[in-house]
Amino acid sequence: MKRKLLIFILCFYVGLQQNTAQENIKTMFYNLLNFPELSLDRLDELEIIISDYQPDLFMVCELNDAFGAGLILNRLQMINPNYAQATYFNNTSDDTGSDSNLLQNLIYYDSSKFILEGQDIITTFLRDFNRYTLKLNTVNQATNPIVLEVFVGHLKAGNSVNDELQRFLMAEELVNYLDNLDPNSNVIFAGDLNLYTSNDITFQKLTDPINVITLTDPINRLGDWHTNSSFVDVFTQSTRTQGGLGGASGGFDDRFDFILTSENMLTNTDLYYVPNSYKSFGNNLNPNCFNSAINTSDCAEVPGSGVSYSAALRTALHDMSDHLPVVMELETNEQLLSTNEVATISTFQFIRGNVADNQLSFVLNSSQTNNDYVIYDVLARKLVSGKAKNNDITTVNVSDLPKGIYYIKIDNFTETKKFIKK
Repeated sequence: MKRKLLIFILCFYVGLQQNTAQENIKTMFYNLLNFPELSLDRLDELEIIISDYQPDLFMVCELNDAFGAGLILNRLQMINPNYAQATYFNNTSDDTGSDSNLLQNLIYYDSSKFILEGQDIITTFLRDFNRYTLKLNTVNQATNPIVLEVFVGHLKAGNSVNDELQRFLMAEELVNYLDNLDPNSNVIFAGDLNLYTSNDITFQKLTDPINVITLTDPINRLGDWHTNSSFVDVFTQSTRTQGGLGGASGGFDDRFDFILTSENMLTNTDLYYVPNSYKSFGNNLNPNCFNSAINTSDCAEVPGSGVSYSAALRTALHDMSDHLPVVMELETNEQLLSTNEVATISTFQFIRGNVADNQLSFVLNSSQTNNDYVIYDVLARKLVSGKAKNNDITTVNVSDLPKGIYYIKIDNFTETKKFIKK
């Protein structure tokens, strides 16, 4: 009898552990410094960096073109074949000089952990913000979908009063967009924010508690960051003191790069920030690193600090960019699908959201070749049909449709998506 009771208790305990298992998600933001300009050899450095941390979500800025985006994806897939890329768009914003600004954003993600549900663009006077809607690939995604809204951006550089105002105007566009989201949304905003202090009007705008989505610094390291050695632990620029390599060369003295989260992600149970996981990747917390190059002995490991980035890794970071990446971990109590289960899933996503004027654009991720689509009205009448491109953007002319709600169904896809014709 005692033996049966012991077996029952063990089985119950194992089952409980499985049901409460925590899944870890690693994120990284990185300013790539005008990639792929300067040198394609930097792909080797990037491979060293990604191989060391292996992010599940890799967010970037200063990506110049689709060619560079593809080069990175190919290299990432050598590390992990599950890496996928969102659709790359050239910058649709422009600056006051009317010249094209090529510094653009993108995400790469582990497709065994995420489904890319959609993406959108928020324009400003200078550079786009890019939105990516990711759904966790969980066992219970049909009954308890966990969605992460990811925004990536690159604010105006410079420390003049006018630069500060222009950063604020860009941030204002983002906040206005965020105000239209569900206030319970899980949001992260990653970017090179070019901020010198948490008292900057831009930082205050992003973190204003009256916003529908109030962003927060997960590590709460607020203050005057610029050239303040007290904040060397969060510095991300510059990795270099030597000129001629591109980018800034003033040494390690600024916190420009951030991953901010919505406040609810500090207390959520479905998806939440892991305390003490936010790091300036490659930063050994060495006070001697202030104003030094990241690959020097001044920036070496400090015994007992609990942080250890090797000289080889710091050299790769030095040669790749004038910025360090920022990393942060998330956790969910939901169980992720196995790799084999994920392989059977095909997805399609709207480009620039599900509100269409004259054109509806979407992109497929499917192993199937026969991907016919049909658009229905609310009475299930077939109105428009055609063949969708695979792994490319399909654009459908919907200008003749009256204003209202419609649905699109694509062969080989289980889901039917709703869109609105303006």
